[in-house]
Amino acid sequence: MTYAGVDDRNAIVAEGPWAERDIPPTLWGQLTRTAMRFPDRPAVSYQLLSGPTDKAETLTWADVQAQTAQAANLFRSLGVGENDVVAYVLPNCNETIAVLLGGMVAGIVNPINPLLEPEQIASILRETDAKVVVTLKAFPKSDIAQKMAEAVRNAPHVHTVLEVDLNRYLTPPKSWIVPFVRPKNPGNHHADIKDFRKEMAKQPKTLAFADGTADRVAAYFHTGGTTGMPKVAQHTYSGMLYNGWLGDTLLFSEDDSVMCPLPLFHVFACHVILMAMVFSGAHVVFPTPAGYRGEGVFDNFWKLCERWKTTFVITVPTAVSALMQRKVDADISSIKTAFSGSSPMPLELFKRFEAACGVTVCEGYGLTEATCLVSVNPVDGEKKVGSVGIALPYTDVRIIRMVEGEPVECGVDEIGEICVSNPGVYAGKTYTEAAKNADLFHYGTHLRTGDLGRIDADGYIWITGRAKDLIIRGGHNIDPAEIEEALLAHPAVAFAGAIGQPDAHSGELPCAFVELVAGAEVTEAELLEHARIHVHERAAHPKHMTILPELPKTAVGKVFKPDLRKHAITRVYNDALEKAGCAARVVAVVDDKSRGLVAQVQANGATQDEVGKVLGDFVRPWDWAEVKAAA
Repeated sequence: MTYAGVDDRNAIVAEGPWAERDIPPTLWGQLTRTAMRFPDRPAVSYQLLSGPTDKAETLTWADVQAQTAQAANLFRSLGVGENDVVAYVLPNCNETIAVLLGGMVAGIVNPINPLLEPEQIASILRETDAKVVVTLKAFPKSDIAQKMAEAVRNAPHVHTVLEVDLNRYLTPPKSWIVPFVRPKNPGNHHADIKDFRKEMAKQPKTLAFADGTADRVAAYFHTGGTTGMPKVAQHTYSGMLYNGWLGDTLLFSEDDSVMCPLPLFHVFACHVILMAMVFSGAHVVFPTPAGYRGEGVFDNFWKLCERWKTTFVITVPTAVSALMQRKVDADISSIKTAFSGSSPMPLELFKRFEAACGVTVCEGYGLTEATCLVSVNPVDGEKKVGSVGIALPYTDVRIIRMVEGEPVECGVDEIGEICVSNPGVYAGKTYTEAAKNADLFHYGTHLRTGDLGRIDADGYIWITGRAKDLIIRGGHNIDPAEIEEALLAHPAVAFAGAIGQPDAHSGELPCAFVELVAGAEVTEAELLEHARIHVHERAAHPKHMTILPELPKTAVGKVFKPDLRKHAITRVYNDALEKAGCAARVVAVVDDKSRGLVAQVQANGATQDEVGKVLGDFVRPWDWAEVKAAA
């Protein structure tokens, strides 16, 4: 079918209510359907190294179903029931898919970002009460095993750690060398350690227990956006299957080959892509453990697409920007569409990509709290560059602002908070921590996304910023997106992030951070002048500009603004201390759950009163830094 706009969307909804769609209530039910339809078709391919001729492993849909059953049986044998949690901290590999799907069938799966610090991982393990953890066996150039040993030590309810060894994906002589250079496996914790593949091989390839017949929570995903401390969202079968159904209905067929260098701990790869494969029977390729971050992936990207006869490229704006710094050096005539998410794509980047590749870009919008998908630019219809398209079938998007304490729906093109209701929204129970669900919904149904946006007269949604990212200068709200868009128009700028830096008079003043295009040269003063000319609102002109070698980013390419805020707090506070002749200095900024970002100050002989007199003018709090005893 074609999907060209609002009329097509409405026609799909008019076919009948979502609850009456012929969709199994469980993941196992849907996976079984697809494996029966396409048992011998390729389902998943993975290669450890990024070269276009490097060793790869492909699983058919029959293989995926069998491995899912084995993993689910293994977890049940370890005491995991429907309400118990299997966590994994893994890079991309075929074992990750078995753990993800098998964990959902046996209990509740909890993917965790391997880039988090051990204390953050341990906090998530404790909050979800994980019983079993699947992670990486110590491997060269990876610190996952080392971090996990520390995390498990601080998660007392984890009783079993299952290890995955990536060495099996290598060929001689590299595979012979790994045992000699492999870091020592830490393993100094209370949990039993077992080999995942060996334990899985002991299990039958059919489900050894009765699959459920009702909808239930089957996954916990921590947020990976621009907030500093991860929160854990609950995902139901119905929400995940809704995302898969959308991909099957609107995008993919069994004939498609999808290139997805995104991490399998994030909803984009897990729900939007993998679930869509489970519905459609299409083939997905995951290159390297780290996806786009993997060594050589950008340099080999177009050749990988040629190798796998890619029809859909899954990407994010940061990856597109990096790809545009490489020549298209392969036959990519098979590619029909690039599906981009995580943040709106700048107009110039959109134009460069389509001109260089001859590939149509569809931008979409989703969030972890809604299981994922909310809207997309129609594949066969008008694509308004910079918008995130129209609301998907069975999704109701409203733009709401508060007036005298009551929610009021905004008119056409009026900016307010984007609020969403669809089968992926677990109304009232979005987060595992009940307190975090307070004030999270309007009308008891519509999730408050925290994103600011508008809907135009044609029904297209435009994101204008984050409610929490607003720069509040003396009570005046400044949208950082305006500053960022102006800076991104400069030919030397690859990425930009604008935030409010602390100010003793106004509370906050706008400042900006940029990462330059490779080989480009420009000064911070020149960028400030560019912003002065191109940022229309005078109050929004950034007061400080910092060029960094690389902006901090999340796993899906969003600029990670908590790190920028820490950078700005350190700079502003230390400038103030120096000007006041105070010897104290900020040595770190930490994220406190109850106080937000807190500056850690080293006294250097200064007194509490001296520091307080300087930093007391700022809103952000400070504490003395802990002094570590000499070894």
